[in-house]
Amino acid sequence: MTQQNASINTLSPLSVVSTPPEDSSFAIARMIVEAADDRQAGDILLLNVTGVCYLADYFIIATGFSRTQVRAICNAIEDAVEEQLECLPHRIEGKAEGSWIVLDYGDAIAHILLPEEREYYNLEAFWGHAERIDYQFDRAAGE
Repeated sequence: MTQQNASINTLSPLSVVSTPPEDSSFAIARMIVEAADDRQAGDILLLNVTGVCYLADYFIIATGFSRTQVRAICNAIEDAVEEQLECLPHRIEGKAEGSWIVLDYGDAIAHILLPEEREYYNLEAFWGHAERIDYQFDRAAGE
């Protein structure tokens, strides 16, 4: 994984402001954030849930503004993680309906929701005690 992580660091347009350790679970989380951003997902939130949840190390929560966009974000995440990290999700839920899709990569779980679903379930409040990882996108680096 170290060699893969090195290539992610050099090719990635994502700059992490608070620096968590670069491990395989963070590499997947980072790739999910980048792929969601590439498909114009809104309000992308990256949470380190290691100390508060046994299910995963990272949760990524993102908004899609139509069912079509929610599915497109999901597909972009699947394609990017498979292509760059050679990893497939263990489980995918909600893709047929497209209002809330969960991609479970084991240590990183992506939630892609329509705005009304995100507001109703309010995962940010539920996982409010988790560490938020701040990041910024360097658009010039990605072009």
